[in-house]
Amino acid sequence: MNTDYKVGELIYDANIYDGLNTFLSDLQFYKKWLPKNKNAKILELCCGTGRLTLPIAKDGYSICGVDYTSSMLEQARAKAAKAGLDIRFVEADIRTLDLQEKYDLIFIPFNSIHHLYKNEDLFKAFNVVKNHLKDGGLFLLDCFNPNIQYIVEGEKEQREIATYRTDDGREVLIKQTMRYENKTQINRIEWHYFINGKFNSIQNLDMRMFFPQELDSYLEWNGFSIIHKFGDFEGEAFSDNSEKQIYVLAFNK
Repeated sequence: MNTDYKVGELIYDANIYDGLNTFLSDLQFYKKWLPKNKNAKILELCCGTGRLTLPIAKDGYSICGVDYTSSMLEQARAKAAKAGLDIRFVEADIRTLDLQEKYDLIFIPFNSIHHLYKNEDLFKAFNVVKNHLKDGGLFLLDCFNPNIQYIVEGEKEQREIATYRTDDGREVLIKQTMRYENKTQINRIEWHYFINGKFNSIQNLDMRMFFPQELDSYLEWNGFSIIHKFGDFEGEAFSDNSEKQIYVLAFNK
């Protein structure tokens, strides 16, 4: 069994990433849970190119963005400078992060926990959250609710999932194939990139699936209490048909 799980470098190409991820459907949800006190300190783990970081900073909050990928942070810093925003961006692994600071709200958005492939990785990240969260602070995260039918259908054939033009002028077409590993709960996704009409490369987008009762238990075992669990960013309660698992959590010391 192949255990070399990863996300391909081209997927983290900042311009290709930004061209694909233009939506802000989750922004209002995260803004809703920001403390009313503008002196509060916010920590975003897996901030990418600052898609959520910048608008939160524009609202007057002190927010720190952490990501593992230097090219993404370079783009985030350039955006912040252009917008005249003073944001601290830190290049670090969220499993070992130690900022020596405490935050009123910490969040891991945009399905990022799916790239924590082993339980020990997930629990290390949870420990980082606990070590950085102020007493009475909140921890928010979102991820997919695994859809077995979608996985089965996705294994049958290659399908086109995106076509767009990047800010630096590249025409991008992405086709997807996938294969699910039952033992590890990892969906082995491959994105086939065609750039400017020519095949470029195959990039891995491997994602660990977390089933609902499993993830609830992991959070509770790690000392978190589930204040809310939503099924979408509009605040609908989590249900059988929910595409997402969206948590609002507190840490019980």
